Amino acid sequence: MKIKSKISAFTLSEMLVVIILTSIVVGLAFSVLSLVQKQMRAIRSNFEMGTEINKLEQSLWIGFDAYSKIEYDKKNDLLLFTNALDTLQYAFADEFIIREKDTFQVQIKHKTLFFDGDSIQKGYVDAIKLKTTKTFLNKHIFVYTQNDATLYFE
Repeated sequence: MKIKSKISAFTLSEMLVVIILTSIVVGLAFSVLSLVQKQMRAIRSNFEMGTEINKLEQSLWIGFDAYSKIEYDKKNDLLLFTNALDTLQYAFADEFIIREKDTFQVQIKHKTLFFDGDSIQKGYVDAIKLKTTKTFLNKHIFVYTQNDATLYFE
């Protein structure tokens, strides 16, 4: 007597369909992962740029509050802060701004200096308006101080 036993198994074509579908799903997963990584890099870059701009603005506010005399030297592109005890300077370059040992990686597109509400090119300063480049999202920084009477007696 012959016993027929049939073994249940997948056919070759069924296995190929499963392998093709799995490779499509894995490919889509890697594509999505790549997009997420690009987004995370862009978010990190924007955050770092915003942080750098905020550090520059805070540093300028501290300087405008702590120093009684602020002058701009157009020839050397320097903003000089002086008081009875100390001197501080900001050097403006195309790609960055240097303040003593600090370097602010901020690109300035336009810089406007003011004294008594009038735009100036050199001399005493009581306000500054900076506009960053498109890379830095065209952010505006405006910092000012109240002039004391000693500045007008010189």
